[in-house]
Amino acid sequence: LHLHVRQSRRSHSRTDNRNVRLGLLCGCFNGHGPWGKARSATRYRTWMHNLGRWRSTPSCIILCGTDGLIAYHLSRGWQAANTAVQIVGRIVAGVGNGLMTSTVPVWLSETCKPEYRGRLVAGALAANIIGLCTAQWLNFGMGYIPTQSVSWRFPLAFQCFYAIITTAMLPFLAESPRWLAQQGRRSEALAVMARLVGRPVDDPEVQSMFDAILKGLQHEYEAGKGSWKLFFTSDKLHSRRRVLLGAGTQFMQQWGGINVVNYYLPVIFEGLGLQRRLALALSGCNAINLLFSTVGGVFLVDRFGRKPLMFWGALAQCICFVWVATGLSQDSDPWRSVAVTGVFLFFTSFGMTWIAVPWMYPAEVNTQRMRIAGAGIATATNWICNYAVVLVTPVALESISWRYYVVYAVLNVCFIPIVKFLYVETRGRSLEQIDALFEGPVAGVDALTSDSDNVITAGKADVEMVEQVPSAAR
Repeated sequence: LHLHVRQSRRSHSRTDNRNVRLGLLCGCFNGHGPWGKARSATRYRTWMHNLGRWRSTPSCIILCGTDGLIAYHLSRGWQAANTAVQIVGRIVAGVGNGLMTSTVPVWLSETCKPEYRGRLVAGALAANIIGLCTAQWLNFGMGYIPTQSVSWRFPLAFQCFYAIITTAMLPFLAESPRWLAQQGRRSEALAVMARLVGRPVDDPEVQSMFDAILKGLQHEYEAGKGSWKLFFTSDKLHSRRRVLLGAGTQFMQQWGGINVVNYYLPVIFEGLGLQRRLALALSGCNAINLLFSTVGGVFLVDRFGRKPLMFWGALAQCICFVWVATGLSQDSDPWRSVAVTGVFLFFTSFGMTWIAVPWMYPAEVNTQRMRIAGAGIATATNWICNYAVVLVTPVALESISWRYYVVYAVLNVCFIPIVKFLYVETRGRSLEQIDALFEGPVAGVDALTSDSDNVITAGKADVEMVEQVPSAAR
């Protein structure tokens, strides 16, 4: 579809309406994957609550690989290749991906120590970018045989390779101890906690961590039962606010503009006058740039915190979009180079800041009883916004050209005060400490100054108060 749109632009330069319709078709095709992810992310709360993190994952993997299996059968002559069948495959795979992206950050946040939580979730995102690099360079390699059906069927089928690897690793992973404790399986939860820490079950550190989990669950139980009604009312744990904060990070990530350039990067490069092969090669190089930037972000997220990365990342993305728009507005080779440089800098700043925080923040900030629902709503927010951005981008680029990037520069400016004044720093806190923090005066906490250290200390003191609540678990 991308190739068809580009050919149409060259062959039908005077038929703007047809180009817009083709751009809308391209956006619809790319957007059906995110639509499936959004649908699944909002419907899986009960399923995940009953099955747990470990047992839910195989079903997610199977659904993720369905798109590749459909492509394989198409290549075997099962049915003539057509857009409708491919859209069905993208929706089904999107459902699996939506479930996966809702499950993995929660699973990680519930099984690792606070001081490592950020870098482990960021590391999972870095592994995700390895898949992006593979896709970009497969796209480049298959560009040498554009007239053969294998050029699009093989890349779609190749995604099954990663699904097989993930499935093979599942037996070595442990269930979430917090979910086991929530289900009343406390002996199993204690055994898993000891396994994760690498110490015997009677070790004081293991016992202390396990007691904190039980007391946190007891405190949540005393605060009231978690349900969807909390989105229309509130409770003393500020559950509604915490869900909205988590979903807000995903909203800002998508409307920060990443998929404006991510989905249509080769098209953007060709629009700058570059040859198609060079455009594909630059897209592959940019994926590698994003991978190294994401790896750099792994070491930043626990050192500087979530809020500073979102704050400075939004500012950097704004500058990059102004840079790109300026380069595209001038029809000359030097200015095209400026635009290409701006695209690379945007991916660099995004990889170091915004790529990981929106996936870890909802899993950190929500209570245990609302963590699954909150992560699902945040993921659905991501994919709904993803769908909207992918749908309108081809039409907008065709209609207003470089001015479209100015819109995202303005949006990033708007995100800066939102992050500064409405968000709370979660770096270095256990999930139970975050619960205690939200029961106190969380408004106006500024993690861009040294006050964040005082808040962490206050959060630890609040946890000690929570631990004095009589626990029915004993």
